[in-house]
Amino acid sequence: MNLQETLSQAVKEAVKSIYNVDISSVEFQATRKEFPGDLTVVVFSMLREVKGNPVQIGEQIGQFLQENVALVKGFNVVKGFLNIEIEDIYYINFFSEVLNNADFGFVSPNENEKAVMVEYSSPNTNKPLHLGHIRNNLLGFSVAEIIKASGRKVYKTQVINDRGIHICKSMLAWERYGNNETPESTGLKGDKLVGNYYVKFDQEYKKEIAELISQGKTEDQAKQEAPIIVEAQNMLRKWEAGDEAVVALWKKMNAWVYKGFETTYTNLGVDFDCLYFESQTYLLGKEFVSEGLKTGVFYKKEDGSVWCDLTEDGLDEKIVLRADGTAVYMTQDIGTAIQRVTDYPDVGGMVYTVGNEQDYHFQVLFLILKKLGFDWAKNLFHLSYGMVDLPSGKMKSREGTVVDADDLMQDMTDTAEEISNELGKLDGYSETDKQELYKTIGMGALKYYILKVDPKKRILFDPKESVDFQGNTGPFIQYTYARIQAILRKADFDYSQAIKEISLHEKERDLIKQIELFPEVIQNAAQNHSPALVANYIYDLVKGFNSFYQNVSILGADSETEKIFRVQLAQSVAQIIKKGFGLLGIQVPERM
Repeated sequence: MNLQETLSQAVKEAVKSIYNVDISSVEFQATRKEFPGDLTVVVFSMLREVKGNPVQIGEQIGQFLQENVALVKGFNVVKGFLNIEIEDIYYINFFSEVLNNADFGFVSPNENEKAVMVEYSSPNTNKPLHLGHIRNNLLGFSVAEIIKASGRKVYKTQVINDRGIHICKSMLAWERYGNNETPESTGLKGDKLVGNYYVKFDQEYKKEIAELISQGKTEDQAKQEAPIIVEAQNMLRKWEAGDEAVVALWKKMNAWVYKGFETTYTNLGVDFDCLYFESQTYLLGKEFVSEGLKTGVFYKKEDGSVWCDLTEDGLDEKIVLRADGTAVYMTQDIGTAIQRVTDYPDVGGMVYTVGNEQDYHFQVLFLILKKLGFDWAKNLFHLSYGMVDLPSGKMKSREGTVVDADDLMQDMTDTAEEISNELGKLDGYSETDKQELYKTIGMGALKYYILKVDPKKRILFDPKESVDFQGNTGPFIQYTYARIQAILRKADFDYSQAIKEISLHEKERDLIKQIELFPEVIQNAAQNHSPALVANYIYDLVKGFNSFYQNVSILGADSETEKIFRVQLAQSVAQIIKKGFGLLGIQVPERM
């Protein structure tokens, strides 16, 4: 049992002994810094079951705990709050257990628990990844790692949107204007080359619309009748009919894009266990629509289209099959979800990392799957996140105004180099080591800046602000980790043996209390699908360590016992920084 569980049981015993009442639960909170104590019992929450003055109740419970619980050193009551002080020996014993536990905070997968599938990225193959994809990938990857650390088996996946009119736009523009250029002949990454032709299509489309309007067409007519869009639509029909030439071009250009994506994913530090392709999944849900028609989940309108009426559930009517029998995105998502559970029978829940503009879509999807009778549908979660803006404004792919993911990552490395050189911290480093460190700092800054924010919130991302060696930033935390490594390198004595008896300094107690929270933070972050909880916990831990570092001497401690204990504390903090940052996909440098 941890401290809270031990005290919870003891408080229940106290209430039973004093008032002959069985209380259902005990509410705790951290003790406010202005009062002595390590943990606070909220007496107010007991007043429904225990009648009396909250201060008097707190005093009586505190007295019982001090007399009957060995680890309780003292107590004080402030209004309806019972602040409990804990004996040093509890923290010393706890720390000696943590010291030799390499897996502290992480839980091994429970084979009896169903696995979770986490979907993220899910790009279109007509353009490179951009800033929005970066937040998506970082969130999805980190949530997958956190859920894994909490004790669940995890599969990371994506649906690659490799078909549709937008793909044909890039294909057609390349066919018209590409002069057979390739990634090899241009030196461009394949996704960038294909993305250029998506922009080119839009430019030519706008010219044709303007020309038709000048001839007397309305804007709507011009958009529909422009020869280039008519030709793109015809290309899509040919693709769906299996036209050999169109399919061959589609395969060639998609292969360029996949190779480009792979480079971006490697540089971003994310990976996947399995892939799904829209070209293979877009028809999947049709058979389940037929089943749903038989069971009354869906109904058919006079024009032959199939719908699901969700008005009694506070939603709307949703089309799942067009009148001509073709599938819509909802049909595909129904089929893909069911296919995933067929492919991975141990999956009992899914997390969809998709921007908040799709909130309604996922409400509908999850409800339809429940109505179709799938038990696992109650364990579906939409990891909805806000958009990422830059000071320069909103991004538009077809106009070529997106912030390219590769360019942003390079900019972050360059910014880290510029700031590091200004600070003059890297004397004696080889050029190779410097470049590696710039990338570690730059990517750490980018990832931390995005992940420290609650996923639901919109972000204004300022690259320069993120690469700051002070405050709540990735580089500040990385610098603290490197500082600890320097201390450990200077500690030229054996500090492996656990210390069993020592009088704790206030800052040592505070640091151990922070360390003790790590497992709970991981479980909370997994439950809430929020890497921000891990990020901000690591920042608080680092602030605690820096306060400890400034207030007590580590290598210059008065006794050998204190010196060993403080080096061990520093080492444990570094290990948690490394593990916590690992859950965020962030590396830590040994020197800085």
